[in-house]
Amino acid sequence: MIPGNHKNLVSAKEVSQKFGVTYPTLNHYTNLGFFKIVIKHGNKRFYQADEVRSKLTIISRLKNDGYPLRLIR
Repeated sequence: MIPGNHKNLVSAKEVSQKFGVTYPTLNHYTNLGFFKIVIKHGNKRFYQADEVRSKLTIISRLKNDGYPLRLIR
């Protein structure tokens, strides 16, 4: 359950399921600053779905082109 009226938010678990990113990878990307946690509710984190989708697309393209994560940031 997402607190308040935030229809475009997804939990970390939903990001893993919808976008095919493992939970540890999502944590790593979050720690590197790729994704902003919009809301923390208990031990759950919620992200903006559109932001996650667009940034994962960019990250994937650049990684496929050979760029390391430290340069993608």
